[in-house]
Amino acid sequence: MKLPVLQQRIEEARQFLLTQDFAQAFSCYARLTRRFPGHAVLWFEYGNAASRLGQRADAIRAWDKSIALEPNNVELLVQVGHQYLGARQSQQAQGCFSRAAAVDAKAINPRISLALSLERQHRLGEARALAEQCLAIDARDEQARYVSAVLDRREGLLESAESRLRELIQSDLRHPYVRYACRYELAQILDRTERFDEAMKLLAEAKQLVRAPVDINPLLNTYDHTAENALRFASSQPRDVLQRWAKSFPSQKRERIPPLAFLGGHPRSGTTLLEQILGAHPGIAAFDEPLFFSDLVGPAFRKTFELPNARLNALRRSYTCAMLSDTGSPSASKLLLDKNPSLTAQLPITLRVFPELRVIIALRDPRDVVLSCYFQNLLLNATNANFLSFERLAKHYGDLMDIWLAAREWEGFSWLETRYEDIVANVEHEGRRVTEFIGLDWHERQKRFHEQRNQLHSPTYHDVTQPVYNRSVGRWRSYEKHLSPILPVLEPYCLRLGYAI
Repeated sequence: MKLPVLQQRIEEARQFLLTQDFAQAFSCYARLTRRFPGHAVLWFEYGNAASRLGQRADAIRAWDKSIALEPNNVELLVQVGHQYLGARQSQQAQGCFSRAAAVDAKAINPRISLALSLERQHRLGEARALAEQCLAIDARDEQARYVSAVLDRREGLLESAESRLRELIQSDLRHPYVRYACRYELAQILDRTERFDEAMKLLAEAKQLVRAPVDINPLLNTYDHTAENALRFASSQPRDVLQRWAKSFPSQKRERIPPLAFLGGHPRSGTTLLEQILGAHPGIAAFDEPLFFSDLVGPAFRKTFELPNARLNALRRSYTCAMLSDTGSPSASKLLLDKNPSLTAQLPITLRVFPELRVIIALRDPRDVVLSCYFQNLLLNATNANFLSFERLAKHYGDLMDIWLAAREWEGFSWLETRYEDIVANVEHEGRRVTEFIGLDWHERQKRFHEQRNQLHSPTYHDVTQPVYNRSVGRWRSYEKHLSPILPVLEPYCLRLGYAI
């Protein structure tokens, strides 16, 4: 194969990756690596495709091969490490970052990546040591200074964190992420110390810095198109739609799977808190925003909603096999809990494939939800572009909740709503109610959920490692004047969900 033809094949495979057609990408890379086994990048990308298909063994084999071909390539080691993080394999990721740091005693990026991974696991002392290493290499390094400030905040050293962050903001920062991330961090501190107007000012600056280099309109247009289609489909279904689907896909024709429950709702409605409470039960394997549904199940419905039973069973099988593989055990002894707020918009697809699914929807005062979302520093994509303004956040809230409000009217649907405010008021009472809904008894370990040291992928990973607190209930009132333009949009949802206006 001549080089131009090889490059054409590689671009084909990469295009499949970009369009999230992971099965086609996997096949292309399988052929390419057989023909050209000495190309480390091909093996790396092959592993990426395998990982998104839930084929962990193939992914690890491919990534290991890429590293074996170029063991001293620091950039490759860091990239593989980040792929392991995306696959929720933090130990392997940290191994890659450590190896990259050992290859280059002056490399800052692998040390920062390792420090941030350790920080998410609450190993703050080890993260601090790495940040100090980076500062010893370059005392002015912006990432190291930012991580030091984050660690100060995590350790409760708010004055030191604020001082570091203000110094960064006043500097002529070159690192694009640090420029806006330090403003998000400082806004968190200002909120905790009741300097609400200044917090809003810092958030506005941060969001402007995020928005400045890119045209977000194409992202918002993509989101709007997807959201409109999803809502149109959900709201057009008759009340007996689940019975119709069950008739065409009866229980005796469904492939048996482990007990399965879905935990959704709008982001920042308490889903992570509830997932941690439920996940502390020894009979539950809880997953924090896994990618398996969006990677393996969702794409099958892009062209049509009418899939044959054989295809539905294949989707059930691939999804649950990927979930079980992620637990490290092929046995089906535990209930699988998929916590993923963003998938609330895809409830019709979920129920088409899993008619027996039990659904838990976390609710919270819509005004607190939107405010909390506004504080989040999220990777920019078509969905998260909505988090750059209150106006778009209110629309996003309505888009998602309108689908839920339509779906909860369907007959024969096993669902339960639970309120954040009720959970923080009495963890055991509300936790017991939700646990019993999914068919299990309350367990004493669930009272001590915050003592678990699992690595979470939600932006709220720090909050749920503390005992329950209620300071976030009614938080929106401190920002009422900033929220006033969108309060009329949110009020109908407050009324429908039982929150006073």
